[in-house]
Amino acid sequence: MKWTLKHPHATHEMLGYIPQMLSEADPRPAKEQLDEGYRHGGGWQPFPRHIGGTGFAMLPSGNMQYPDDPETQLLAETRLRDETIRVYLHAWVAIVQPDGSFEVARMD
Repeated sequence: MKWTLKHPHATHEMLGYIPQMLSEADPRPAKEQLDEGYRHGGGWQPFPRHIGGTGFAMLPSGNMQYPDDPETQLLAETRLRDETIRVYLHAWVAIVQPDGSFEVARMD
């Protein structure tokens, strides 16, 4: 899998072990692969959506924003079949589906 760095100061080292947790040879979706690979950290635990549907917003730049917080910068992304996996500053990871829906979890 090819990771594309999206931030001018991003390095592949900033992605930690996430690239090793994902494999195109594994038929499972990214969520399941990350859940297994991150078991020592509690598995894939998406940030809950709040009442009224508020939560993280994916901005056109690829950055994310949580209400009343500054934008969270996108570091890098890759594709696993039809899913896009994005890694952000502060150890946030998003899995974006083809329809634009997404889940976000902290993987530090």
